[in-house]
Amino acid sequence: MHSCPGARTGHRADNPDCLPGAFLIHRRMAAPHHSSHATQNPAPEPPAVSAALARAHQKYWRFNLALIAALMTVGFAVSFLLPLAAPALAHLRFAGFRLPFYFGAQGAILIYLALIVVYILSMQRADRQLQRALEADANAAADANAAITASVTEGPTASPTAAADAGVRGT
Repeated sequence: MHSCPGARTGHRADNPDCLPGAFLIHRRMAAPHHSSHATQNPAPEPPAVSAALARAHQKYWRFNLALIAALMTVGFAVSFLLPLAAPALAHLRFAGFRLPFYFGAQGAILIYLALIVVYILSMQRADRQLQRALEADANAAADANAAITASVTEGPTASPTAAADAGVRGT
């Protein structure tokens, strides 16, 4: 039995629960309208960062992407190009084995492990550089906040005796 009378024949204008050409579909099951939800709950703004920290993040991710591209290129060459060139490399020997056999048996795996080690060491170095930039930015912000706090608390008209008097009076 159909949930909407006349669903086979088309949409009935007197029943708002029926969609045109629908069979067992309720209007509440339709895709939600994102426009009203987006205006009620806007996406939170990212926290403000200094220009130096933004440049450090940009440098970090560019380095990360370039490193991944380079390592994947080496992996591609070892996985696909070297086997294609195997007949031409058959006369070369490494550790007593023909080079294509050596790469097929264990050389490729060793290269993949070397790529992983290179990525780990390179990213640890990049992480340390980014951490130093983050700490320098936090220190600069703390120094700026301390300077602002000091200038506000001391003020141009405050004197040490006035501050001592205020402390004695409890105000």
